[in-house]
Amino acid sequence: MTSQTAPEATLGSIAQGDAPVLERLIAMNLDSLEGSGLDERTYFLARLAALVAMDAAPVSYVMNLGLAADAGVTVEDVQGVLIGIAPMVGSARVAAAAGKILRGAFGVAVALDEASVPEQRQG
Repeated sequence: MTSQTAPEATLGSIAQGDAPVLERLIAMNLDSLEGSGLDERTYFLARLAALVAMDAAPVSYVMNLGLAADAGVTVEDVQGVLIGIAPMVGSARVAAAAGKILRGAFGVAVALDEASVPEQRQG
């Protein structure tokens, strides 16, 4: 029998929706959407550019791109933003962001997968 480490358990609970801090961050960000005067799609594309510029953590991309997808932002849109801002923020920053997006996306997918598979008992 294997036991989950603390980070794995935390990621699993976040993937299942048990994340009060992230929920508050999402609510706070949705409030700023209303105040921005931008349409949802433009708002999330601008946020993506800001996340790349500030070298954000993978969880920030997961949170924002999940909401962006709900607003109709496509993979092609994300790629376009990354290409468009590369001359301003640098290719290394864009490459780092792409890696964080992938790590965040795969981390959530793995946590969801692990959370949905019951632990097998030996013995």
